[in-house]
Amino acid sequence: MPEIVIMKEIKGRNEEYAKSNREKLAGDHVLMVNVMGAPGSGKTTFLKALCTELKDRGIETAVIEGDLYSSIDTDDFIADGFKSVQINTEGECHIDANVVRQGYDRLGMTDGVVFVENVGNLICPAEFDLGEGLKIIAASVTEGDDKPYKYVPMYSYVDAVILTKCDLKEAVGFDTEYFTRGLRALNEALVIETAVTSAGTSGIGEAADLIVKHYKEI
Repeated sequence: MPEIVIMKEIKGRNEEYAKSNREKLAGDHVLMVNVMGAPGSGKTTFLKALCTELKDRGIETAVIEGDLYSSIDTDDFIADGFKSVQINTEGECHIDANVVRQGYDRLGMTDGVVFVENVGNLICPAEFDLGEGLKIIAASVTEGDDKPYKYVPMYSYVDAVILTKCDLKEAVGFDTEYFTRGLRALNEALVIETAVTSAGTSGIGEAADLIVKHYKEI
């Protein structure tokens, strides 16, 4: 059973905490990646495949898991051999820079990549800077191709969009051109199409290339 950090929100000081996090991460030579997305978008499955790929490339990774309750995903990451800590918000729809720092300090991480799997939500997480170096959204094709039109702040905010479950595109009638047109009205973020199935993965190498590029720049 992992140690669980319980979030107690402190309003009005998030930017101060985010600045402190940036300074700490730079000193530790750690890239922090804020991974956002709706519940069921495939964030955890994508991250497991990505962490495995980065491990194969010799880059240490760890995951800070944000959920309202439970430690299910953290338990899975630990079972797979990855460092992970759990943040439970107990009702809050996001995690903030202060609680991320508490989780980060428990990892004891240097020279690597820390992923923050944010609470499943397409609204609140966009408003809270964590001090991260890269912001990405996992957007499942099963959610529909209209999400950039409906969730403008989130899609305006991210550096990259990871389209997940792309093996189901045809089955759900996902219109890639329509989705991309909506995104481009807001943002020039990179779009990477991925799929993680029992038969194998696709797009994970390209996602790892993105992470490695930013890691080398810190």
